[in-house]
Amino acid sequence: MLEDFDIRYSVPEDIECLKSWLSLPGETDGFAFDLEEMESALKNWIGFAKYKASLTGHFQGVPCAVGTLFLMPYLKVAHHCSFYLAVDPDKRRKGVGTSMVRNLLNLAKTRFRLESVHVEIFEPSPLLPILEKQNFEIFARQEDYVKIDGCGKARILLEHFF
Repeated sequence: MLEDFDIRYSVPEDIECLKSWLSLPGETDGFAFDLEEMESALKNWIGFAKYKASLTGHFQGVPCAVGTLFLMPYLKVAHHCSFYLAVDPDKRRKGVGTSMVRNLLNLAKTRFRLESVHVEIFEPSPLLPILEKQNFEIFARQEDYVKIDGCGKARILLEHFF
């Protein structure tokens, strides 16, 4: 794990870091949006900061990860949510992703009193081993769900129950 790593609530300005990381080649492959759709997707993503449902990891004061709980707006479904997580490619494989997932789960359970959190990933995903360690369970898999550079990728849906 990185020394000088800390986590705070996200602020709207963190959108710039998200843009810079996800603008790199191949970085949107892990998400349901592409480069053309990224602007509106990121506005929605960082918009949850106003509810304190988004966390930003930073190393020596510089953002290196943003994870957001996508809260549900209706009471019938307000007991669960999905989340997104992006980690600066230069800070991967150092414990940042694991720490962010743990903190997002804690936020979901304690602040929002959610019953479950789910996430959508596309194979191959470096997030899968982290999710499995945090007791996420696969509940759906769809082969060839998205086409990236003409190649079909599987979509995997996982859920963590509290």
